[in-house]
Amino acid sequence: MPISATRLTLALAATLAFVPQAATQAQAVPAPKVVEQDGRHALLVNGKPFLVLGAQINNSSTWPDTMPQVWPALERMHTNTIEAPIYWEQMEPSPGKFDFSSVDMLVRQSREHNMHLVILWFGTWKNGNMHYVPQWVKEDPKKYARVINRSGEPLDVLSAQSRTNLDADKHAFAAMMHHLAEIDSKDHTVIFVQVENESGNIGTPRDFSEASNREFAGAVPTDLVNALHKQPGTWFEVFGGDADETFQAYYQARYVNEIAAAGKHEFNIPMYCNVWLAYPIGELPERQVRNPGIGYPSGGPTVAMLPLWKALAPSIDVIGPDIYSDDPGFYKGVLDAYARPDNALWIPETGNGDSYAPYLFQALGHGAIGFSPFGVDETGWTFGKDDGPKAHTRNYALLGPMADELAKLNFEGKLKTSVELPGQSEQELDFGPWKASVRFGFPQQDGRHAPGTPDHSGRALVAQLGPNEFLVTGVESSVAFHVPDRLPGLRMQILSAEEGEYVNGAWKAKRLWNGDQTDRGLNFHRSQNTVVRIRLGTF
Repeated sequence: MPISATRLTLALAATLAFVPQAATQAQAVPAPKVVEQDGRHALLVNGKPFLVLGAQINNSSTWPDTMPQVWPALERMHTNTIEAPIYWEQMEPSPGKFDFSSVDMLVRQSREHNMHLVILWFGTWKNGNMHYVPQWVKEDPKKYARVINRSGEPLDVLSAQSRTNLDADKHAFAAMMHHLAEIDSKDHTVIFVQVENESGNIGTPRDFSEASNREFAGAVPTDLVNALHKQPGTWFEVFGGDADETFQAYYQARYVNEIAAAGKHEFNIPMYCNVWLAYPIGELPERQVRNPGIGYPSGGPTVAMLPLWKALAPSIDVIGPDIYSDDPGFYKGVLDAYARPDNALWIPETGNGDSYAPYLFQALGHGAIGFSPFGVDETGWTFGKDDGPKAHTRNYALLGPMADELAKLNFEGKLKTSVELPGQSEQELDFGPWKASVRFGFPQQDGRHAPGTPDHSGRALVAQLGPNEFLVTGVESSVAFHVPDRLPGLRMQILSAEEGEYVNGAWKAKRLWNGDQTDRGLNFHRSQNTVVRIRLGTF
């Protein structure tokens, strides 16, 4: 929705305070966009596939006094993209009066630090609550309706069925996007915008206000019946025990979609929603007991509600899961659920501990367009000065120099990965005429199984560059190629194995591997950051 003339004047006035030099001098670059090809996806930045090696800063770090504690941590981690929030309460301190200084600061400093920017809109929802809405919204519950629980008590959540709530959020978001168009339409420092944060109700599965109860007693809307291929009926008749959560998800998806559409009208760049997932009980990943409104915010695009959201929120380009369980089965299940032909796999938040680092490789093997651990800065909330996520840093230092090449190869379906799992220290990657045997842990002795690693941290990446040529790297792993049904070295040979790196998109060889470096596979120890380009032949 276009913003009003008065708000446009305010937006332009704020823009005059920040006219970045790069935007006035550089030629315009193509706008970022998410594309699909044969069920695979890419985030195009500057017209080329881009792999987000991101880091999300802590919730309350987007302030002039705290940003100096952000950049050292991100640069130490070798990130190429920062995820940072914009707070509705700070941006619109009184109705219709906008302060874009935080937006300007993030864009300007991201350029200065040579990073792309993902803006997180903390509007109606943050973690299922309304904590970042302006005070003038919080102080007027009669005008800005809150969710009512089953007992008739109001909650700290704005209702998704309130037109007033929607219009207020939409107006602010559109104003922000209009301002971004003014300052970033040439450079496209901002490549992604998150609409809300882990949206939904905490404290109740749906709104139990009188108006909501009347809606719930009626027939399921036709657009939802058609989208999910259901038979008409009441909410309980159609959805049974899932009726409350589905009811909330219906109104919530439409609410968020309308906000995104208004933002895209002002500045058409990719937008996504993140998800607070439904987690297993205790240490039993197979026990997926859904408890909407208690275990997670009800109404969000969880696995169960994902088909509804994809159908009713077309202005949302991607739905990305926030994953905070390092259980291998659970993590893989989430990747499987969100890597869909109609949804690019994007991990906007995940744990920053070392146990989460192998999942970057697993996500890439599922075609991911990006990955981002949470809480990376030196504010002391998660890390102190000169500290940070060590294993994620290792990943980014290894993959960062060839991120563009990996993004392109992944979009073309030529990249495969292997991640060590408990009891699976040996795995196989299939490239048709060539197979790649991956073994985890060292030392690896002839005639014995690979030992694996104590923390199951082994990971490997293999990308096919040509019929007989591959790019190989890994951590605590070895990779040996062979032809089908034969051991490595039988009726095949290594023509060359170059250790090297990509420099400005061109491969630069450093030395040839041979002898001990190739006779028992290509070995990638924890203390090394090596990449090998190998050419194979048969005889």
